Amino acid sequence: MTVLIDPPAWPAHDTLWSHLVSDSSYDELHAFADRAGVPRRAFDHDHYDVPQSRYAELVASGASPVTGRELVLRLIASGLRVPQRDKRS
Repeated sequence: MTVLIDPPAWPAHDTLWSHLVSDSSYDELHAFADRAGVPRRAFDHDHYDVPQSRYAELVASGASPVTGRELVLRLIASGLRVPQRDKRS
């Protein structure tokens, strides 16, 4: 059971964004996000988008920092990845 976070690299709304995921369950991910005060509206199908300003705080709260590639590979391996084609519908 691990909550993972990738480095802030995705530009939008005048900041960079990270992805927060769980490699075991959405319940674990939502519980972590709730404890950390990440709003549910930041959840996007299989991850939370979190601003660069929260990165260090989320790592200090227990999220494991990984590369973007490792985050995607572990999300796919967990079976929790929602394919891009399914996010559009």
